[in-house]
Amino acid sequence: MRIARFSIDGNVAFGVVEGDAGSSDGLVLDIIKGHPFAEFERSGKRVPLDKVRLLPPVLPNKVVAIGRNYAEHAAEMGGEVPEAPVAFFKPSTSVIGPGDPIVYPSFSREVHHEAELAVVIGRMCSQVPRERVADVILGYTCANDVTARDVQRTESQWARAKGFDSSCPLGPWVVTDVDPADLAVMCTVNGEQRQLGRTGQMVRSVEDLVVHITEAMTLLPGDVILTGTPAGVGPINVGDEVAVTIEGIGTLTNKVIKRG
Repeated sequence: MRIARFSIDGNVAFGVVEGDAGSSDGLVLDIIKGHPFAEFERSGKRVPLDKVRLLPPVLPNKVVAIGRNYAEHAAEMGGEVPEAPVAFFKPSTSVIGPGDPIVYPSFSREVHHEAELAVVIGRMCSQVPRERVADVILGYTCANDVTARDVQRTESQWARAKGFDSSCPLGPWVVTDVDPADLAVMCTVNGEQRQLGRTGQMVRSVEDLVVHITEAMTLLPGDVILTGTPAGVGPINVGDEVAVTIEGIGTLTNKVIKRG
């Protein structure tokens, strides 16, 4: 099931996306009653997808991101896979949706794309045992962990480098029935392939990450975990169109603009 969050006529709602998963043509939204973090009913009221504005599929209280979770990416960054997962936060104000602009930060001269699988939490959870991880996950979406790389190099904390406004595109929707174990993850810039990896290359699996994170903190419905990026990260510039495609989920596209 694909669940989208959208705006129409000034109202925000969730809907189930219906239509050919391999094409954006003819897709429609069956508006749901309530929200997807509990049992819900479809209203039967349908609206064409091209008549609405897609929003970030969730508004997370927090985004917990994991660094260097692919060995080849760790190597290209000049390091090895860390002994324990490296976690950092991206604030809720960094989140944007499909089609929203990535605003190039004024304090950076080197901004990079990082295509990632994002885990969307479906229920409040803490101290989750491995065998219960699937029970706390609503589904998965595409993410771009946009990074001011020059700032990341010079500041020991990554709050500004990773947390600036518009640095966390998410979307286009949440897919609830995909197996995250071995999905293709691709990033293109202006149609040119930059990254291509598989989630099966992750050093630590989705289960590993949920267990590790919830040992320390409570996750809330709508919270997001970014699982790391494969090799091939590189610069994006004003005017570029960046697309993250994940097998079985869809494509998240954003254009880079200059701060006004």
